Amino acid sequence: MAGAGPETRAEPATADREIVITRVIDAPRELVFEAFTAVRHLSRWWGPEGFTTTTESFEFRVGGVWDFVMHGPDGTDYSEWIIWTEIVPPERIELRHGESRDDPNAFESVLTFAPDGAATRIVMRTVFPTRQLRDEAIEKYHAIEGGQQTMNNLAAYVAEIVRNGAES
Repeated sequence: MAGAGPETRAEPATADREIVITRVIDAPRELVFEAFTAVRHLSRWWGPEGFTTTTESFEFRVGGVWDFVMHGPDGTDYSEWIIWTEIVPPERIELRHGESRDDPNAFESVLTFAPDGAATRIVMRTVFPTRQLRDEAIEKYHAIEGGQQTMNNLAAYVAEIVRNGAES
């Protein structure tokens, strides 16, 4: 039997535990990467619509941590914790995200930043420890809509930077 042709693509073994969100942002890759990695930018756009973010500590380096609180539109606070596990500027970021350092339900995300003409294509691939945790994130926390809204907020924020002519 012949091997699979180029049009056939195998699903990754983690497909049932993943959420993948893609967004093209009309700005250079270096600017989009900076907006995602500098705390002075993150606090301006991070989170779904109606949320705000307060950073408690931030160190963007491999092994560095971002401790923050997301404030929901209903007044609920969500303590969050991210550790950066790989950083390849301006191409790729890998991280582990949970409520705290010892969160057994923490998930892994890989973000890639690729040129798309004069724009940047971000792909955020998040893998949860189990399918059930992924499903809970989708159903209870609206992770897909929230992720798309967060990427939309990033796009709007970067567009504002480009309009104002201040790239950093």
